[in-house]
Amino acid sequence: MSRQLRVALVSGLSGSGKSTAIHALEDLGFYCIDNLPAELIPRFIELCERSEEMSQAALGIDSRGGQFLDALPRALEEVRGLGHPVEVIFLDADDAALMRRFSETRRPHPLAGEGDVASAIRREREDLAWLRGQADRIIDTSAYNGHQLRAAVKALFSDEGDGSQSRLRVQLVSFGFKHGLPADADLVWDVRFLPNPFYVEELRPRTGREQEVKDYVLAHPAATRFLDLAREFLDFSLPHYEREGKSYLTVAIGCTGGHHRSVVLVESLAQLLEETRGEVTLRHRDIER
Repeated sequence: MSRQLRVALVSGLSGSGKSTAIHALEDLGFYCIDNLPAELIPRFIELCERSEEMSQAALGIDSRGGQFLDALPRALEEVRGLGHPVEVIFLDADDAALMRRFSETRRPHPLAGEGDVASAIRREREDLAWLRGQADRIIDTSAYNGHQLRAAVKALFSDEGDGSQSRLRVQLVSFGFKHGLPADADLVWDVRFLPNPFYVEELRPRTGREQEVKDYVLAHPAATRFLDLAREFLDFSLPHYEREGKSYLTVAIGCTGGHHRSVVLVESLAQLLEETRGEVTLRHRDIER
C-alpha cells in the first residue's frame, strides 16, 4: 500500500438521512459512491489508492444492497487488511419520525412492496441490526432537519489538524423520556429525581438555557451532587474507553420533557468537562418540542 486512505461507511434506515450525510461528506472532500455492491468495495478502494487526488472515500450502504450485504463483513475486513481504517456510521431514527418523513415526501419505502411502511421499517431494523452493532458511531436523526444533520456530520468528520482525531469525542445530549430514549446513547442518566421547574408557573415556558431555570435546578443539593458524581465517573471511564479504541461516546441525560432539568445539567456538565478535555459537543434533542 502506497498511502493510507480515510474510509467512511455510511449506512442506516431508509428515511434516516443517509443521502444528506453523503452530501455533507462530499462537501468535506470525500469521494463518495452510494450503494456499491459489497464485493466491489475492496477493488474500489484499491483504485482510490492509485489516485494522488483521493485521500478520503465514503461508501453508502443500505438495505437496497439485498444479498450483497452478506459480503460486507468480509469486504470491510479486506479493506482494513490493506491498511485503511474504516469508520462505520449508522443513521437511526424512531419509527414516528421515519413514518412522518415517508408521508411528507410520498416516497415508497424500498422494502414496502405491496405492504405498509410500518412493517417495512420493522423488517429493515431486523435486517440491519448486525450492521448497527458494528457501528463506530450511531447518529439519532429523529429530531434533526437536513441542515442540522449536515452540521452534525461535518462536525464529526472535520479535521482541524490539531491531532484530536485520535481522541475520544464526547457528545452530551439532553432529552425527554416522554419522547423516548435517544437511539445513539451509550450512557443514559435519569434526572427526574430533581424538582421539576415545569410546576413553577413563571419557569414553565422557559428552558434550561435561561438563567432563572439554571438557578432553580442547581439550587437543589442533589443537582450539584449529581454533577460531581457524573464528572467523577467520566474522568475515570473516558481514558479506559480511549484505551479500548472507542472513538465516540454519547452521554444522554433525561428528564420528563427535555426542556428544563436535563438541559441545565447537560450544559453544566459540559462546562466541567471542558476544563480538562476541551470542547464537548452538545445537543438538546427535545428542547423545541
